[in-house]
Amino acid sequence: MFNFLPHKNEFSRTPHDVTTDFFAGLTVAIVALPLAIGFGITSGLSAASGLTTAIIAGFIAALFGGSKYQVSGPTGAMTVVLIPVVTIYGASAIPVLGLMAGVMVILMAIFKFGGFINRVPWAVVEGFTVGIAVIISLQQIPLVFGIAKGEGEKSFTVAWNTVKDAVDQGVNIKSLFLVAITLLIKFTWPLVGNRLKFKFHIPASFIALLLVTLIVKTLSIDVATIGNIPRSIGVFQKPIFDNLTSLLVPALWIALLAAVESLLSARVADGMAHEKRHFEPNRELFGQGLATIGASMFGGMPATGAIARSSVNVRSRAKSRLASMFHSLILLSLALIAAPLVSQIPTAVIAGLLLGTSYRILNPASIVESLRTTRAEAFTLVVTAVSTVVIDLIWGLAIGIILHLVLGQFLKTN
Repeated sequence: MFNFLPHKNEFSRTPHDVTTDFFAGLTVAIVALPLAIGFGITSGLSAASGLTTAIIAGFIAALFGGSKYQVSGPTGAMTVVLIPVVTIYGASAIPVLGLMAGVMVILMAIFKFGGFINRVPWAVVEGFTVGIAVIISLQQIPLVFGIAKGEGEKSFTVAWNTVKDAVDQGVNIKSLFLVAITLLIKFTWPLVGNRLKFKFHIPASFIALLLVTLIVKTLSIDVATIGNIPRSIGVFQKPIFDNLTSLLVPALWIALLAAVESLLSARVADGMAHEKRHFEPNRELFGQGLATIGASMFGGMPATGAIARSSVNVRSRAKSRLASMFHSLILLSLALIAAPLVSQIPTAVIAGLLLGTSYRILNPASIVESLRTTRAEAFTLVVTAVSTVVIDLIWGLAIGIILHLVLGQFLKTN
């Protein structure tokens, strides 16, 4: 078990490196704030729940995980699994659900399953990532139109029914306008920032969030906002040990998702950083298991490594796991000090930012490049992506792996 404990040499020690980690953490925190709030709302819980998850899970996973670049918190993939659970059993089921799932992930680490999970073929990883991006986009449709989500269990069904409800009720032009302005600012700000040559990188998400919120307040536009965010972070939620048998399967899905998405995210981060010394998969599972337990028991929800936030951490030149820990501490400061201001953010802005994030995760250029490789890999990518959206995340991943193995064996025999 001592292998799962952090070491002194894994943290920045020179003033320069600590400062670099701090600003990387600040950048990630600015990006993570709307994402955490958005995924908290989308999951059926609350903005406070998403923020709590980013703070607690982000800190624990950074301290005990196996990647120095990984940033953990609530993700779009996890909301897909949580939505039906919250709908059926309510938010009171989350503490015991997170406890069960976290223990399962820790057991995966102890029995060294990380190496097996980490060997998922890259075509399957790409397809899985595309599926997640599509699901995140579909989840934002209710916020885009400013109405309650439509009926259905699958994300595409809910999105379709929401669009029909929006047409029947009358399209909310104000909400659509705010989403459009948010996306416009998010994608044009990098060009403006480069021309202005700021000394410090200011994330486009933060600029979009700030400017659109100011527009709403200045013009007194009547749209839905995030609402009250309590300043109490980390309040212990006593697990209710009812429905354990019914929650066993959802807990297993959550554990598998937490394991797979976290290892894939750490793998992507290492690739972006051109890291010679790769992350430790079993130790990463151990940290993610602890993070899910900690977040779920104290007002949050199960967490995973987040590809978008981890990639921002790498691009911000993080030096060590201190950057991810700073990200959590900065979010905690915002929650304690600026909660009344954060509560005024329009939900349409959150929808716009998450749509922009899903586009970044989708990475069309990378998809086109992958589709131009072998036919087998292109077919595996497409089938994995479609299965992830139409069936669910775990089955999508399983189908992709099986298809990759079958096609590989077929090509060998021919």
